[in-house]
Amino acid sequence: MRAPTLPSVAGAMVRSLAAHRLLTARQLHDLHTPQATPRWTRDVLGRLVARELVSFVHAGRGARRVYFLTPAGHQALDTSRPARADGARHAASAVSEHTLAVNDVGVAFVAAARARGDEFGPLAWRHEVAHPVGSAAVGRRKELVIADAVMTYLQYLQDGGLAFHYRFLELDRATEPTAMLAAKLIRYARLHSYTTNNHKEPLWHRTYPVFPEILVVLDGATRPALHRRAMTVLTLCQADPLLRRTPEVAISTCLLDDLRQHGPWAAIFERLHHDRPTTWIGEPA
Repeated sequence: MRAPTLPSVAGAMVRSLAAHRLLTARQLHDLHTPQATPRWTRDVLGRLVARELVSFVHAGRGARRVYFLTPAGHQALDTSRPARADGARHAASAVSEHTLAVNDVGVAFVAAARARGDEFGPLAWRHEVAHPVGSAAVGRRKELVIADAVMTYLQYLQDGGLAFHYRFLELDRATEPTAMLAAKLIRYARLHSYTTNNHKEPLWHRTYPVFPEILVVLDGATRPALHRRAMTVLTLCQADPLLRRTPEVAISTCLLDDLRQHGPWAAIFERLHHDRPTTWIGEPA
């Protein structure tokens, strides 16, 4: 039987799956085909599955389909990243909820940029970006802080100027003690000053023109529990001596449900050293 033909958007979907590992049909629809019907998006995905470039498992809430690239899909893209041999197992695991939540953050920013005429496309965030914060002792690994994602957003200003916004994304699903989350955020202050014997400037200067702010997005519990967790984390960070000495490390928190519903330009973010909620770039409502 002849394989079904593919529309041009199918290639963009495959590239997004390569970059973001796991995506639902709803996420792919919001990223690539918001003007089409969800049924048409599912049809395109069905054609990719028929060509064995993409596969899926039923997982998570309501046994939804979670899509991922097959080894043949990776080969079709000629990606340097090795294909996951355990793609189906990963898609069905508890880890998938974290990956999908990270991608929900990206989807919310894509929709906001599209509505405003800014630039933040389906490939504007990278997963699990590692940064050294300490030298390795003999026989031990180098100490790292690993951002769940790094986001780059280009804002077009009303006066014709441009503003690039960089963010370290931490997606917290309330699976670990609050103190552990605060401890990871504090390590970003060490990243701000970390250098090596071979470089006079902090190492992050080699990657970012400015130090990215830290965006903590909370999910996985009730709203009251998440609000308490966010306030506790900010309180712990505010009391930390290293963060007090490093005001350049800006931290803000929001709930994933609020981000999905209202978008990043709503005043849904609580910020370190701020009394009132702001937008994601620190502006009042």
